[in-house]
Amino acid sequence: MSEIQKFADSAGTGVSRRAVLQFLGLVGASTALGGAVTACAGPQSSGASGAGAGGSGGKVSIVLNRNLVSLDNKLNQYDAAVTVQRAVREALTRIGPDLKPELVLAESFELTKPTVWTVKLRSGIHYSDKTPVTVEDVETALKLYFQVKAGYVASQFPEQPAFAKVDDSTFTLTTKKPVVTLDSLMSNILITPAKANKAEELGDGIGSGPFKVASADSGTGTYRLVRNDDYWGEKALLEEVNVSYQEEEGARVIAITSGQADIIDTITPESTAALKKKNDIDIVQEEGTRLIHLFYNFRKPAGHPLTNPKVREALSHAIDHDALIKSLMNGLVRSAEGVVPKTLSGFVKTGEYTYDPAKAKAMLAAEGVSNLSLLFIWEESEFAGAARVMEAIVTMLGAVGVKATLKQIPKGGDINSWRRGEAGDWDVLGNGYGNQTGLAITNLQGQYAGTAAKEKTRDTYQGFVFPEVTSLTDQASAEPDIAKRDALLKQAQEKIWALWPALWAWTPDNVLAKRKRVTTLDLSATNSYDLSKVKVAD
Repeated sequence: MSEIQKFADSAGTGVSRRAVLQFLGLVGASTALGGAVTACAGPQSSGASGAGAGGSGGKVSIVLNRNLVSLDNKLNQYDAAVTVQRAVREALTRIGPDLKPELVLAESFELTKPTVWTVKLRSGIHYSDKTPVTVEDVETALKLYFQVKAGYVASQFPEQPAFAKVDDSTFTLTTKKPVVTLDSLMSNILITPAKANKAEELGDGIGSGPFKVASADSGTGTYRLVRNDDYWGEKALLEEVNVSYQEEEGARVIAITSGQADIIDTITPESTAALKKKNDIDIVQEEGTRLIHLFYNFRKPAGHPLTNPKVREALSHAIDHDALIKSLMNGLVRSAEGVVPKTLSGFVKTGEYTYDPAKAKAMLAAEGVSNLSLLFIWEESEFAGAARVMEAIVTMLGAVGVKATLKQIPKGGDINSWRRGEAGDWDVLGNGYGNQTGLAITNLQGQYAGTAAKEKTRDTYQGFVFPEVTSLTDQASAEPDIAKRDALLKQAQEKIWALWPALWAWTPDNVLAKRKRVTTLDLSATNSYDLSKVKVAD
């Protein structure tokens, strides 16, 4: 145990003994302790399939930073989960390394009329129990994504497409207005047998992917996946994948340095620096598509200071983001230059966040604001080093006369109720918004295209409802001409920026650590990778 603690201390993770014991209990105390002391090479392959430098087989262990409560994504769509979810459940399309849609369960996905897409399923596709994937399964899946309360995926669609079966392998998706990015949006609709699907996150069930579930415990976020040898496509290289989660980063660092984990995700700058010094560990880093921001609550009553965009702008000048990036984020994030990440197609630079506390004070005084108190909320582990960033911001705001109070919501808690304004009032939300389509319009639709009707059910993004912005976004989603569409997106982003929706925003690099025995892991900008292509070398 002393060797474990020694590395944790040197990495600056501050891992507790409780976290170590929790991890030991997860993987088996005797195995983990032995591995920690001897720093073994990692989980051993079964050898049954001749795992080697150029062969297939073996197993890997993945330790996530958040509990993967479901292998379904109707509500649970944080970036790293996608890798595991899509290894079991597939969609009609997927987003490739170039952030463009590729065909998966669909043999073709074509815009045949301005408002009609015609889709044909591949011949021979089936689930792990060998039953076929049907048109009815797709219809049911699409319907249920729109029935879940506060559905993350459904909110990115301008409207729900109307489904019509043509024959046993063909169907159409029809919208009232053109939706020219529907082939990308449908990459997030994972298909499940219709009879087993529900308007909720599914805790079990089968999929059509290259892996199948051998055992699962959604309460602990522990899954054992095995290769689906009856997969309709190219077989996975690995025989087995073990997935777990550990909320304390120190324990995850211990897991990979001791050899009990092969891959860990979402690591802080301190741990990244420490792990780079390990000869048997690689750091994989990729510029990402995830936007993290300190978003204002737009449900405030008339007359509240935060309803004034000049006040919202003033507060942003109190944040020394350069200092935060250098001292707490080790240069692994980029301050936003617009309202969506610049990695996305359709991004427009609309401005920059500037640190000027004197200007912040002057603007607040000009608007008659004094003795302002703000409540910040965020979910635990929403982004790397969240608590420290928030604590630093408290000090920065205090320097301009604003009192900030912090409330961290436990993972698996009621953050959705807080975001919807049902659990209590708040002022600023620390939140990440992942993008799995590579398109700026996905963020714009999901975050900024709120309507009065959606707000009645609290299905807008923190109450952000500005009809002019929504109109521009809807027009862009319906515009087939790329130049005209980009012009509309530019107008929408400029109007959003002028409203100062966030105190500060940034895009983190995707960073994961893997043992060198893990090869062919290609991390994409969407912070996911094709698990079926991963292999290990002993």
